[in-house]
Amino acid sequence: MGVGKSTVGQLLAERLGCGYRDTDEDIVAAEGRSIADIFVDEGEPHFRAIEKRAVQAAIAAHDGVLALGGGAILDADTRALLAPHRVVYLSMDVEEAVKRTGLNTARPLLAVNPRRQWRELMEARRHLYTEVADAVVPTDGRTPEEVAQAVLDALELKEA
Repeated sequence: MGVGKSTVGQLLAERLGCGYRDTDEDIVAAEGRSIADIFVDEGEPHFRAIEKRAVQAAIAAHDGVLALGGGAILDADTRALLAPHRVVYLSMDVEEAVKRTGLNTARPLLAVNPRRQWRELMEARRHLYTEVADAVVPTDGRTPEEVAQAVLDALELKEA
């Protein structure tokens, strides 16, 4: 959350000369409402089912840069779908998250005591991110352009 996946993903797609897609944007477009509203109205399990289908569809139909929501990797089937693809985990610490997002309440999983909840989410998810990732790229103190270059370097990809 707030790591810059959308901005960095778009920069990577431009540099690689390919398309960009974000499964969170796909969900919002298909559902006609925000992810926060889906969480509030239907609950997290319902959202995760929608997210799983969105990721499956995106992986099947898109060969460019694909950005996934932070909880997508919670699903074992999704992690298996990612296995044959190059995956990058964009990391940051809680202080960077505060600077970038203010850890505001627009993020449904961080509505109460956002710093503690962010830390708990990361503790629960970090091992899954590193499990699926071919590269881990820290974003702390870096511009989106620097992060995009670090991703290219980590994956040894050449710009188009």
